[in-house]
Amino acid sequence: QVQLMESGGGLVQTGGSLRLSCVASGRTYTTWTTAWFRRAPGREREFVAAIRWSAGNTYYSDSVKGRFTISKDSANDMVFLQMNNLEPEDTAIFYCAVSRLVIDRAVSSADNYDYWGQGTQVAVFS
Repeated sequence: QVQLMESGGGLVQTGGSLRLSCVASGRTYTTWTTAWFRRAPGREREFVAAIRWSAGNTYYSDSVKGRFTISKDSANDMVFLQMNNLEPEDTAIFYCAVSRLVIDRAVSSADNYDYWGQGTQVAVFS
């Protein structure tokens, strides 16, 4: 069993930055892919970014590319999401998720992720 816990959310002004963290506990796999998704009020869950645990390949949604950076600390089973130049449209609950095995073209699909955290709230005000 795998447990995920997010932290780092908060309230920030437009143009500000936040760094989200996700720590995994329990059994881990080198084939993992870890991703961030978000759900804004009244909207569907949306893929944000993902990173391959072994090779470090990264993937981003078009809406965050150039502003957000996903990274990992393999020694401590942690993944981070550095969010810069935040906009009110980024307001959402951000979730960390892990897939045991997913192909490139399916990285952005939430259905392919096996474990989920409880989420951390990010609110951006103008």
